[in-house]
Amino acid sequence: MRTRRAFSRLMEWARAVRRDVIALWLAARDPRTPWHVRLVAAFVAAYALSPLDLIPDFIPIVGYLDDIVLLPLGILVVVHLMPSALMAELRTTASRTSPPVSKLGAAAVILAWIVIAAWLIWLFRPVWSQ
Repeated sequence: MRTRRAFSRLMEWARAVRRDVIALWLAARDPRTPWHVRLVAAFVAAYALSPLDLIPDFIPIVGYLDDIVLLPLGILVVVHLMPSALMAELRTTASRTSPPVSKLGAAAVILAWIVIAAWLIWLFRPVWSQ
């Protein structure tokens, strides 16, 4: 019984996160959203809707860290910065909207991978040249 209730609560939480990601995507496009909140909302939504992760999920434990910790924290920051009436309206709209796929988010993740790889190559270059 406890397991079923815990699973039910986890599923509710996952649906709320999904709805809030779509609401953030809508907030990033809504002119009523303050510009600094639009910037953060766009970043969080692009990353959440990207088909790629910064840390791939197949890496044990750390792979799901961004999905379990970073994404909800980003959502929490945007929800805290948003006017509550506007966020409630966007959540209502988001519950009836299917999630888009962020090609910009995927491009940002690929760019981050390239930057990290270049930095690591530069960092270990003296070791390899000996």
